[in-house]
Amino acid sequence: MDRLADLGDGVITPAGENPVAIVGGGWAGLACAVELAAAGVPVQLFEAAKQLGGRARRVDWQGIPIDNGQHLMVGAYREALGLMGRLGTHNFLERRPLELRVPGFVLRLPRLPAPLNLAAGLVLARGLSWRDKLAAARLMHDLKERAFRLARDEAAADFLRHQQQPANLVERLWGPICIAALNTPVEIASAQVFCNVLRDSLAGDRADSDLVLNRADLGLLLPDAAAAFIAGKGGRVETGCKVEFLARQQGGFRLAGPDVLAERVVVAAHPARLPDLLGRLAGAEPVLEQLDGLAWQPILTLWLHFATPPRFPFPMLGLGGGQAPWAFERNDLHAGLVAIVVSAEGPHLAKPAETLRDEYLDLLAAQLGPLPTLLGWKSIVEKRATFACVPRLRRPDNATPVPGLYLAGDYTAGDYPATLEGAVRSGIKSARLILETLT
Repeated sequence: MDRLADLGDGVITPAGENPVAIVGGGWAGLACAVELAAAGVPVQLFEAAKQLGGRARRVDWQGIPIDNGQHLMVGAYREALGLMGRLGTHNFLERRPLELRVPGFVLRLPRLPAPLNLAAGLVLARGLSWRDKLAAARLMHDLKERAFRLARDEAAADFLRHQQQPANLVERLWGPICIAALNTPVEIASAQVFCNVLRDSLAGDRADSDLVLNRADLGLLLPDAAAAFIAGKGGRVETGCKVEFLARQQGGFRLAGPDVLAERVVVAAHPARLPDLLGRLAGAEPVLEQLDGLAWQPILTLWLHFATPPRFPFPMLGLGGGQAPWAFERNDLHAGLVAIVVSAEGPHLAKPAETLRDEYLDLLAAQLGPLPTLLGWKSIVEKRATFACVPRLRRPDNATPVPGLYLAGDYTAGDYPATLEGAVRSGIKSARLILETLT
């Protein structure tokens, strides 16, 4: 496993005695708290649930620690990987050169300098015609020429059609990348955000396209270590403590529920909670109006526990079929564990769980051959896993019109869709905005 460099800590003395309060203990809130704590700013973090992690958390299943959803990172996720380097959890990560395997298609990027790695990968790809390969190379070249900026955002499917990308190429390469990264069907996904993803992965440095697999449960990867780091810097992390709403008081904010005062507040809760949290604050109306434009997309994760580990040719395997499902070997959590992830809305969600399980078992067997005895299974659906990343979506900034109030979350304004990197970036950005006010 690759080791990621630790980050140095600078120290800033806060301007007041009251700490910064952070509402929400997901990855955005934790990233914000770590950044502030490392700079010597006292923080109090309040999480309504009994555990930290938000939509990327540990779940106990019959004594086995699993994740509420299988997450995947890439080498371009510099902020998320840097945060884990600071927390010392980078040894739980495994880096592999990009390899996409779905029925009838294989793309591997060799360890060559960019852009030779992508060029060689396309030349050697199986399941693409020369017409497909040339079209993919032409698209990447054209996007580089325009710095990956589109004159007008549109649906990714329309963009790819206008770029004359063959249907086979869209089905095997562009579509699966889009739905996996944006968690939004390609027919309605933002072409601009899709291009941002291509810019920072396939068109980035050689290591940017690497797949980064977590080899521990998500709790060990960030929340546990972040809570210990914050406490070690004199901060407080309270779980099972719900903030009901915010109110102005004494030049700052009162957090109803824990009933504490803070000069500055970072709201890092799920955006569906913001109307309750911010509804009593004068000046927050523009933020709430922007949130009305957000819709949600689900993620389904099917956990399978086999008597012995199935033999995967690569830790991540596309199964084909609708919604571009991916299977992940998770022997790091428990021998014989497999996670199958199905992104975004689709007809699969209307099927009985047992029917869906059998369909994906058949797809997995078609790839791996006869499967070991299935000992158990569990389906987890995060109904509001991500915002729907559609064209021309106006997302709220981290700094709000209310002085001293900030937002952190993967839904805030930025280049990325709702990913772990997007969440961490937003938390760090909010922290740095606060630190600018303290210097």
